Amino acid sequence: MIDWQAGRGVLSAEGKRLEWASWGVPRDRPVIVLLHEGLGCVALWREFPRALAEVTGCAVFAYSRAGYGQSDSCDLPRPLDYMTHEAVEVLPEVLDVLGAEPVVLMGHSDGATIAAEYAGRVGDARVEGVVLMAPHFFAEDEGLTEIARAREAFETTDLREKLGRYHSDVEAAFDGWNGAWLDPGFREWNVEEALDGVRVPVLVIQGHGDQYGTLAQVAAVTERLVEARALVLDECRHAPQFDQPEVVLDAVAEFVEGFAGK
Repeated sequence: MIDWQAGRGVLSAEGKRLEWASWGVPRDRPVIVLLHEGLGCVALWREFPRALAEVTGCAVFAYSRAGYGQSDSCDLPRPLDYMTHEAVEVLPEVLDVLGAEPVVLMGHSDGATIAAEYAGRVGDARVEGVVLMAPHFFAEDEGLTEIARAREAFETTDLREKLGRYHSDVEAAFDGWNGAWLDPGFREWNVEEALDGVRVPVLVIQGHGDQYGTLAQVAAVTERLVEARALVLDECRHAPQFDQPEVVLDAVAEFVEGFAGK
């Protein structure tokens, strides 16, 4: 069990020490569990978790996966099914340590994929709903091109230095994500079938200008799930929580209110 009063600490999952942070204390509403993007970590959520806790009245919990932030590093190269592994093997242990129920899983990019896979493959009764920001369920040429640009930026600009301010092992953080996506075998990656097992309400949020994925990713959710609502935002790229924070916060608050306390 984590110490909610402390607001931050370290937990153990799959033999790795993972940093975590929390905002608020669980009461009579679900705990929102944040799952970060492929280059994210606890710190890179910035002020969003605090605002999310305030607008929803829910306690918010975030952790950095192995290889990110100040968590233990990871082995490279990551397997091409690393998101499925995180969903099926690691996240259950994290939620057990969290010791809170019910929960809403809210993920961004890779984290959104992990959230969807957890809901669809594990079927944990503690999960009351899922929020997916800029998820991906299959590889697209547009996204792979952008990921290749990220590799060039990492090698030729100050991107490595900037990421190093947040990740204790910046090579593992970047190469674990970028190396898997740019592996030739990743073009065949597809986890859409996991959505067929989702039995809870889903809110999927994506920007019209998302450089890492098209609206086909949103359609993968809405065409398979009856209880799925889509919010597609103008003037928004790959990070809705930063490009359109107020709209996202209001939408999540409304979503959580639909089943909070039931």
